[in-house]
Amino acid sequence: MINNHPKALKVLFFTEMWERMSYYGMRGILVLFMTASIQNGGLDFSNSSASAIYGIYAAAVYLATLPGGWIADNLYGQQKTVLYGGIVIMFGHLILAIPNMSLFYIGLTLVVIGTGLLKPNISALVGGLYENKTDMRESGFTIFYMSINLGSILGFFICGYLGENIGWHYGFGAAGIGMLFGVIQYKLNMKSLGKTGLSPSNSINLEVKNKYERIILVISLFISLLIISGLMGFWSIDPLPLANITTIVIASISLAYFFYIYFLGNLNKDEKKKIIMIFILFIGAALFWSGFDQGGSSFNIFAKEYTDRMIFGWEYPASWLQILNPLFVVILAPFISYLWIYLGRKMLDPSLPFKFGMGLIFMAIGFIIIAVGAQIAISEGLASAKWLLLTYLFHTIGELILSPIGLSAISSLSPKRYIGQMMGIWFLASSLGAILAGLISGQATNEGLSSMPDLFNQIAIISTIAGLILILIAKPLQRWVFKKSEL
Repeated sequence: MINNHPKALKVLFFTEMWERMSYYGMRGILVLFMTASIQNGGLDFSNSSASAIYGIYAAAVYLATLPGGWIADNLYGQQKTVLYGGIVIMFGHLILAIPNMSLFYIGLTLVVIGTGLLKPNISALVGGLYENKTDMRESGFTIFYMSINLGSILGFFICGYLGENIGWHYGFGAAGIGMLFGVIQYKLNMKSLGKTGLSPSNSINLEVKNKYERIILVISLFISLLIISGLMGFWSIDPLPLANITTIVIASISLAYFFYIYFLGNLNKDEKKKIIMIFILFIGAALFWSGFDQGGSSFNIFAKEYTDRMIFGWEYPASWLQILNPLFVVILAPFISYLWIYLGRKMLDPSLPFKFGMGLIFMAIGFIIIAVGAQIAISEGLASAKWLLLTYLFHTIGELILSPIGLSAISSLSPKRYIGQMMGIWFLASSLGAILAGLISGQATNEGLSSMPDLFNQIAIISTIAGLILILIAKPLQRWVFKKSEL
């Protein structure tokens, strides 16, 4: 199937695979490491504090995509920015492998910065490969999305086993080695990308470029020192209020960015309509990720403390249950990709808002299932792993409907001169969802198992309502945004 696509897709596929191996491998053990006792090599944080820190970290990762997109658009181009990002991520994970509290926070900061450089721009490069093959764009993004999940399978399996059974820092080290493989593979094959993303889309003179580079360096150093000094104890950080403040900041930045591009971006009437559609999809995506990202927090704690993980007398690592999501993606992605192509040929391809609505509905079904599992755990002590399995199955279907289509939508709807920044804005939806997920998880897990069924059911109700609204407005919104020739 991939042979019909541009050859450079393979390069981006494997680069993203190794980057996601490092990211998800570390993510799979991060909350478990923070909540583990000091005797077991952990930090002995409460569930609510660990979930809040996890949410802040995950949100910061995606928040960093905004300057990452701008840097590619204005300074280095997407190709070089992806390379620089991979190198920074690699060093971040390798530093995490050193068992030192101060270095742990420095490593997290480097992973945030590196991911901000790499993540929006590798997606933009994929979109750039299909400028003259728009009919294959969604299929290409779905294939690309498989790389994310292949990488996460490797990460959860390798880093999860090493972290939970040998030592947390061995898991972090394995994540760094994975990113090293990705950097080497990308550097050796960069030429296959040709001119796609080679140069900045917005040309600026050398003097202005040097000025921006100095400003970025000073700001980066200041923020890094502020974060690191706080986390090292030089000034007090309470993760829960910080998570609430971060939520407000991310929401405000998102609104300000949309306002700026819509009113001050020199857009024509048609481009403004498409920006409005992106904004509506942005809200749907933020809601989706706030539920979906429970996988790294409340679902992870549920797997560790309330799930029967014994098989043939051996208890497998709790983080391994997170493999279910990427495994289902690898199995189902080719079928979803073919489905969009088939429906497109029959002129039956659903609109973007309709697909987003369906993604939210499938996620709601998953939360209804895990609510039942939590209720069983209350009455019986432990729940069968099948409840998490079924939850991940429905969440995965929702993810496959929504996420790769979202990347494709940004690539096709955004004005070309803003595509890098719009990719960054899109990842802000993930950032907002991640920080909300951390707050929700903290509420669910800190009050114990008894609060989980009601909370999961509440998430299901909100997701269902949002999904139905998107489905109902899909047709009129599609007709308003697009010309008849584009429908």
